[in-house]
Amino acid sequence: QVQLVESGGGLVQPGGSLRLSCAASGSRFSIYNYNMGWYRQAPGNQRELVAVITSGGTTNYALSVKGRFTISRDNAKNTVDLQMNSLKPEDTAVYYCYAGPFHVYWGQGTQVTVSS
Repeated sequence: QVQLVESGGGLVQPGGSLRLSCAASGSRFSIYNYNMGWYRQAPGNQRELVAVITSGGTTNYALSVKGRFTISRDNAKNTVDLQMNSLKPEDTAVYYCYAGPFHVYWGQGTQVTVSS
């Protein structure tokens, strides 16, 4: 059974930074051939794409986070990270790790709250 486990969320002041990490595990599971991504969902809103990194290493970002967030992956460690800088209150949401697209897996989510 494949599991994606997020960590690194928390409370941070506006302008601050957080680094989210997603660790994938499961019998013989490797993220090597998977596109990996981060989505977020704020209360009352739909889940939205934040950033994605393809199996080939190409990255794509939502316009709202471009220049502030950086997604990276380590296939050897089966992890994908999201470095978030210059955080704003509107970044407050539950952040979910995603693996796909052939088989789709989601993490349980980690809360990020940006508030003074």
